[in-house]
Amino acid sequence: MKTLDFDWKPVALVPLLALLVMPFIGSTSTWTTLTVAGLAMGMIIFVIASGLTLIFGLMDVLNFGHGVFIALGAFVATSVLGLMGDWTGSHELWRNLTAVIPAMLVAMLVAGALGLAFERFIVRPVYGQHLKQILITMGGMIIGEELIKVIWGPQQIALPLPEAMRGAVLLGDAAIEKYRLLAVVVGVVGFAALAWTLGRTKIGLLIRAGVQDREMVESLGYRIRRLFVGVFVLGSALAGLGGVMWGLYQQSVIPQMGAQVNVLIFIVIIIGGLGSTGGALIGALLVGLTANYTGFLLPKVALFSNILLMMVILLWRPQGVYPVASR
Repeated sequence: MKTLDFDWKPVALVPLLALLVMPFIGSTSTWTTLTVAGLAMGMIIFVIASGLTLIFGLMDVLNFGHGVFIALGAFVATSVLGLMGDWTGSHELWRNLTAVIPAMLVAMLVAGALGLAFERFIVRPVYGQHLKQILITMGGMIIGEELIKVIWGPQQIALPLPEAMRGAVLLGDAAIEKYRLLAVVVGVVGFAALAWTLGRTKIGLLIRAGVQDREMVESLGYRIRRLFVGVFVLGSALAGLGGVMWGLYQQSVIPQMGAQVNVLIFIVIIIGGLGSTGGALIGALLVGLTANYTGFLLPKVALFSNILLMMVILLWRPQGVYPVASR
């Protein structure tokens, strides 16, 4: 049985970057701390970017309003966690998770519900029209940010980590923050769930088939539009989840946080190959590592280091590390 060839070169970029930077950092413990921090940041960015990757890769929709779902998820989490102070203030991890997991689920539900309305009233009239999609979804994000200000106010709101998730664990001489380890686990589980759903389930097969030949799939009796609406809702819900994780990572939220993270998201998607889930994972990890390494070694370069990374990757592979064939 002949196995499909898999291109391992993009995957090798992640450990290669880490190894190349190691001599410049000098201390092994500092390098370990920065590397784990970079991987955690990358996994959080991947969770956020995976939603937009699905929406663009499967629906060919340029949703520049994706940031509003990120911000909404984070603000919903502040409200939910604010009502569970006894649980977040406990030193027992299971009690903290009992508060954080419901906050994430509620954030996903609210962001998904907004995504349903967003698709129906804003995106659906401009399917197949990329320029109009960019303009109208950016307008939708601005309106969404203003509504968040009306509900929660325009000021920054603290979103502190639950008590048991604060601090660090020692790995040799390296101090690894507990929350970053949790972020890595959530990111890995999220990627595995997406890869399995798209590659191993009937729904995933129908979605991929609908992208290639919508008329044929509909002639078999399946309603592709409903599946695509489901993809949009799922992508919005993932953005809400990512917003909670990013808010806990920053330990504060502001209404403009979605627009700020949008820049990183699009860099990740471009590096990944415009619609590739695996490519988005590689892009997110590279972005996270680059941001942490340059922030330590060259702080003045950190602001545009990820744009430089994107330029280097595109010079090597102009269509991204794992380009989608239909693009």
